[in-house]
Amino acid sequence: MSAIEGLDSAHQHVVEHEHHHEEPNFWKKYIFSEDHKVIAKQYLITGILWAVIGISMSVIFRIQLGLPDSNLSWLKPVLGGWISDTGKLDPNFYLALVTMHGTIMVFFVLTAGLSGTFSNFLIPLQIGARDMASGFMNMLSYWFFFLASVIMFASLFLQQGPAAGGWVIYPPLSALPQAHPGSGMGMTLWLMSMAFFIVSQLLGGINYITTVINLRTRGMSFDRLPLTIWSFLITAVLGLISFPVLLSSVLLLIFDRHFGTSFYLSDIYINGEALPNVGGSPILFQHLFWFLGHPEVYIVLLPALGITSEVIATNSRKPIFGYRAMIASMLGIAFLAFIVWAHHMFVTGMNPFLGSVFMFLTLIIAVPSAVKGFNYITTLWRGNIVFTPGMLFSIGLVSLFVSGGLTGIILGNSALDIQLHDTYFVVAHFHLVMGAASAFGLFAGVYHWFPKMFGRMMNTSLGQLHFWLTFLGVYLVFIPMHYVGIAGFPRRYYQFTSYDFTHKFMDMNMFISVAAIFAFLAQFIFLWNFFYSIFKGKKAPQNPWRSNTLEWTAPVNPGHGNWEGDLPAVYRWSYDYSKPGAKEDFIPQNVPYSQTLESNFPHENELIATEKAIESQNFNDQFKVSH
Repeated sequence: MSAIEGLDSAHQHVVEHEHHHEEPNFWKKYIFSEDHKVIAKQYLITGILWAVIGISMSVIFRIQLGLPDSNLSWLKPVLGGWISDTGKLDPNFYLALVTMHGTIMVFFVLTAGLSGTFSNFLIPLQIGARDMASGFMNMLSYWFFFLASVIMFASLFLQQGPAAGGWVIYPPLSALPQAHPGSGMGMTLWLMSMAFFIVSQLLGGINYITTVINLRTRGMSFDRLPLTIWSFLITAVLGLISFPVLLSSVLLLIFDRHFGTSFYLSDIYINGEALPNVGGSPILFQHLFWFLGHPEVYIVLLPALGITSEVIATNSRKPIFGYRAMIASMLGIAFLAFIVWAHHMFVTGMNPFLGSVFMFLTLIIAVPSAVKGFNYITTLWRGNIVFTPGMLFSIGLVSLFVSGGLTGIILGNSALDIQLHDTYFVVAHFHLVMGAASAFGLFAGVYHWFPKMFGRMMNTSLGQLHFWLTFLGVYLVFIPMHYVGIAGFPRRYYQFTSYDFTHKFMDMNMFISVAAIFAFLAQFIFLWNFFYSIFKGKKAPQNPWRSNTLEWTAPVNPGHGNWEGDLPAVYRWSYDYSKPGAKEDFIPQNVPYSQTLESNFPHENELIATEKAIESQNFNDQFKVSH
């Protein structure tokens, strides 16, 4: 080395900055951690606990619906006074169960538990960053979610019961504390909890977007990002635009409840007494709620689809089909998500012409959705498929996405939706396409990235058993539910024994409840497998799935900072599987084209000249400071 080169080297020398000069204590390392991997695990464990509570609620009200004459005294130790001396579930508490089940599953499990877990865990690892842009903001995001969880959980123990107005909490029922037991303090705590939850999501979303844009490693251009990162980025943008609208609707509802305003109230009579509120409109709340409510479908679903893209490509041993088309379809879905909200409101008396506009826009969403479906199927076609539990759940997600999406086309037609609105047909549709499909994405992600999260492997046989029982249970619950809905069974009714037209479907209704219990019990296989494997599972190799993305180049148990030395540079996209001429059936993103001459395409040989430029690229390594 010449003196000049040595001088330049000295000037450009980068001194590694240890983030912590001493080993962090227990509280800093595991509780108030700023490490994105620990925060992801906090989201995951909290989401799993909420899922157990939320699904348990659904089992209780399914028993009430399918077996209305059964004695529920055995639940008295858990539900206390909500079970009468004769063993019957209190009708008011039934409505609370339905409300809390929807709230918990949509927001606390499938939004925070899914997106919060995998956006936090994968974004820095897959883009080659040390951590999120702001570790402190990331920590705050989780603890705001935890605070929202504590408030929501506390509402379950109120004497009057938790909120009971449906998970959409439409006014005027939710705006009048005196209207119903579930509209009292339980509703107030629900609104407080959701306000903190929204703050959590906004803090997280800002962090995700900033990290992806600013902290990509050398060579990680946008056209080399894994589809998981694209899905998390688009999801964060959706949340950043739509969640503030829900926050405004929640705040206005608080004003109506406690400060005498009339944003949603007008001409209300209770027990013959006229209330002073005039000039408000409950329809305004529906517009504000569904402006978040429909993007929320994709806030829940897009991360699951991104996870599925990665898992299917890896376990098909094939490049993902139509990488750019997949990105374009997600962008198209995100755009259309903001202009279709009123298809939830066809029965509110809207102008039929306006309804036809929203119907047309709704049906157009089938196009980018179909692109994703066809691309998944084409990726699977003639692939060398490895049926890991993660792969099974990903294929199951595609099945649910297609079958649930087909019924969405029916409900997108206003003439049909007016007949089916608020029936069990709607319940079956959104549980297939949003609820179960997203849950399958969550399971796929847990099974696939568990080795990187905990350094151990989950039991494959138990994972496969869990998939088949869950897959069977989901379809046994929700396919018959479509027929019950067509027969006219309305949502949120306590029982159907009082109506003549429902008697011929009571056996089917009971079958749905038995299938729901069966699917619920199958989840204990996952719970055992998950928690047992954290401590006793087989130790994982560095790259158990022979995958290409950067997280598998990090150590098995990466510390805070992810990579011990320099951050890896990226030279290729993340889907170089089974390339003709390659020595192995996968080529990681950090392998230069100059090392794979035998498998390069002609245009890839031309990229060899850019490798030195990539290696010398200036980028932001958060844990280092230039001197």
